[in-house]
Amino acid sequence: MSFDPIGWLNAGLTNNPGCFILGAPGTGKSALIKRLVRGCAGFGIRPLILGDLKNEYSQVVDRMGGQIIRIGHGLDRINPLDTGPLGQAAAAIPGQLGEQLRMESRSRRLNALIALLTLVRGYPLENGESNIIAAVVDLLDIEAGEDLSKQPTVPEVLTLLRDEDAIVGLMPDADVSDLAEFRRDTKQLKHTLNALCKGSLQGIFDDQTTSPIDLDAPGVSIDISAVGGGSDTLVAAAMLSTWAYGFSMIDGAAALAEAGLGARRQHVTILDELWNALRGSSGLVQHADSLTRLNRAKGVADIRATHSLADLEALATPQDVKKAKGFVERAAVVVLAGLPPSELDKVNEVVSLTEQEAQMVASWSATESWSPKAKHPGRGKYLFKAGEKTGVPVKMELVADEATLYDTDANMEQDRATLPAEDLLDLLSPLDDEMAGEVVS
Repeated sequence: MSFDPIGWLNAGLTNNPGCFILGAPGTGKSALIKRLVRGCAGFGIRPLILGDLKNEYSQVVDRMGGQIIRIGHGLDRINPLDTGPLGQAAAAIPGQLGEQLRMESRSRRLNALIALLTLVRGYPLENGESNIIAAVVDLLDIEAGEDLSKQPTVPEVLTLLRDEDAIVGLMPDADVSDLAEFRRDTKQLKHTLNALCKGSLQGIFDDQTTSPIDLDAPGVSIDISAVGGGSDTLVAAAMLSTWAYGFSMIDGAAALAEAGLGARRQHVTILDELWNALRGSSGLVQHADSLTRLNRAKGVADIRATHSLADLEALATPQDVKKAKGFVERAAVVVLAGLPPSELDKVNEVVSLTEQEAQMVASWSATESWSPKAKHPGRGKYLFKAGEKTGVPVKMELVADEATLYDTDANMEQDRATLPAEDLLDLLSPLDDEMAGEVVS
C-alpha cells in the first residue's frame, strides 16, 4: 500500500491533506509517523516536527540532514511575537497583498501571545486585556519601523505597560479615565506577563528567537523534550509556541513564493502528543484550531496523533471537547492502531466503523503473553479509514535501518550486569541448597 496525505489528495482519493492517528502505546504509532516522515522527505515534501516532546524524531531528521532546534532552559528560545518569514513577506510585497500579510502576521502573533498568557493564568484574558496587548504590540512595531531584526519581546510589552508616558496613549484602548484606573485594570495582566519572564518559564519565551527555522532544510524538528519533565503549563506553552511559529513560517514562505520572491515548497507537519497542549487551560483548543488551520492550496499536509479520544474528552469544557473532536472529523484519513473496545465506542462517534473493522482493531490492543519481550499483537498493524470507504488493514514491516532508528523503547532498556552463579549462590545462602539451585537455574 502507498500512502502520503498529499499523494492521496492529488489522486482524488481524499478532499484534504489531513491525517489523524490514534493508537495505544506500544502499537507502533510513532514508527508509522517516522515512516511517513522519511517517505515524504524522499519525495521533496519537507517534514516539520512541531514540538517533539520525547525527542523521538531528532535522530530521523538528523539522518536526512535536517535542522534540529532544541527548546528549553539554557537552549534555544522562541519569541512568540516573532514575525518570521510572514513579516518578511509583508515587508517585501507592495500594495494590498503586503498589507493583508502584515495584518495576518499581526493576528498570528497576538494569538500566540494570548494563548501563552491564557495558559499561564489558567483562564482566558478579558477582552479589555486583549485590546491592550494588541495596542502595545502595535506601538512596539511602530518603534521598530522597517527593521525586522527588532522584533517586540514579552519583556518589552511589560516595560511599556509600566511606562507612564506610554500609558497615556494606551488609555483609550483600555477604556479608562485616569492612570490609577489603568494600573488597577492591568495589574493582573502585568502579573501574567511577568510569569512568562520569571520562574519556570524564564529563558524560553522572553527574548528574541535564537534559531530561526530553515525552510530550505530537508526537514526540521523542534525538540521540546528538555521541558517535558516540567509542569503541564510549561509543556503546553512550548507546544503551542512551536505550532504558532512553525505555521507562521510556512505561511510566510508560501506568500513569498506566490509573489515570485522565493521557492515553492511542500510541507508535512507533525503534531504528536496533541492532548498535552490542549489540556493546559480552557479555550486553548480554539487557539490551537486557529493556529493550525491549513489551506490545501499552500501545499501543506498535517499529521496529528494522540493515544486516545478519551484524552480529548478530558478537556475543560464541552465546547473544547466538541472542537477537539472536530480535529478528527475533519481529517481526510484516520489511522487506527490497536485500541480497546471502550475506546472504539468513542471513535465510532466520529469515524464510521463496521463491526468487523472494530473487532479487528480491538484484537490488536491486548498483549497475549506474559513472556518477557513478547511482541505486542498490534505492533505495526493499522487500519486506514478515508471517509465512508471500507478501511484498509495494513501490516508494516521495518526495513533497512528502521529497526534501530525508530526504536522508542531504547531509553527504557538498561545494561544488566550478570553475577556468576557461584556469587549468586552466596547471596542466596539463607535458602537451602535445592531451592537456591532452582533460583539460579
